[in-house]
Amino acid sequence: MTTFKEIRGTAIQVVSSDPSNPEEGQIWYNSSSGTLKGYQLAAVNSFSSGGNLNNARQATAGFGTQTAAVAAGTQASPFVLTELYNGTSWTASGALTGQQSYAAGTGTQTAGLVFGGGYPTNVTTTQSFNGSTWTNVPATLNTVRRVLGSAGTQTTALAFGGYRDSPGVTSGATESYNGTSWTTVNSMNTARHNIGSFGTQTAAVAAGGETPSFTGATELWNGTSWTNNPTGLNTPRAYIGGAGTQTAGLAFGGYNPTYTGATELWNGTSWTSNPTGLATARQIYNGNAGTQTAALAFGGEIPGSPSVTAATEEWTGQALQTKTITVS
Repeated sequence: MTTFKEIRGTAIQVVSSDPSNPEEGQIWYNSSSGTLKGYQLAAVNSFSSGGNLNNARQATAGFGTQTAAVAAGTQASPFVLTELYNGTSWTASGALTGQQSYAAGTGTQTAGLVFGGGYPTNVTTTQSFNGSTWTNVPATLNTVRRVLGSAGTQTTALAFGGYRDSPGVTSGATESYNGTSWTTVNSMNTARHNIGSFGTQTAAVAAGGETPSFTGATELWNGTSWTNNPTGLNTPRAYIGGAGTQTAGLAFGGYNPTYTGATELWNGTSWTSNPTGLATARQIYNGNAGTQTAALAFGGEIPGSPSVTAATEEWTGQALQTKTITVS
């Protein structure tokens, strides 16, 4: 009979605690717990309930990670509310310096950025966040707009698409931020707003949106220009939440022409519909944070009255995990 050592080239180690950096396929015996364990790819790919926002809202700018997220701004007075998520619950934080509902956000919980937005008067304002307070920075967007896409960090950000009120104009404008100023670069191939967006300043993804018709079109940014991807979202829609990188992303929620919890995974080339989606179907409006394996959806617009929600949902994706091995 073939042994584990013959297959892997090493014997099963006996350790008193689980390895801190195991490799895929590694197996060990934990003598402290008396269990046989392994490190394997575990497919979860589903949302579960998280702690509700203190204030139900839509039109919030979200960014950060699943365990350290920021929700900045809201559609109703007081428009400047900011809340921080710690993986369990939301806590009130320093307010925005001025109204920036329907804005875009990017960065981390201790180094974030919010730009654009405003309703009914759109703004080009940019604000930076240090984990507790907001500060207006001198740089302003060159194209005024709200419900725009975003990617990157506090000092290397990307703004794209959006909608300008009075007169109503859908934009494909793209701007790059270097921590000091915004520079207009090549526009999107398809002007749109309420996009599912994620990635970095040099490798971003724009999925879906409203043109004004609902679309599933996906474009990829390489730091210089946008390229149309051959395939788009399986469910064309706008008001989408997004998370991840250009090679491993996630799109969830939205509207077309009904509220949806549809969730799709992106592998850098194509989208795959997940069997289960958000428990609360909603328009996300940038209320999102995280990665393809650990994302967060919060707030948004829902059908009925009240028309906004405080619901927070945590996504657990396919990832390598330590699992106890049993005879079953």
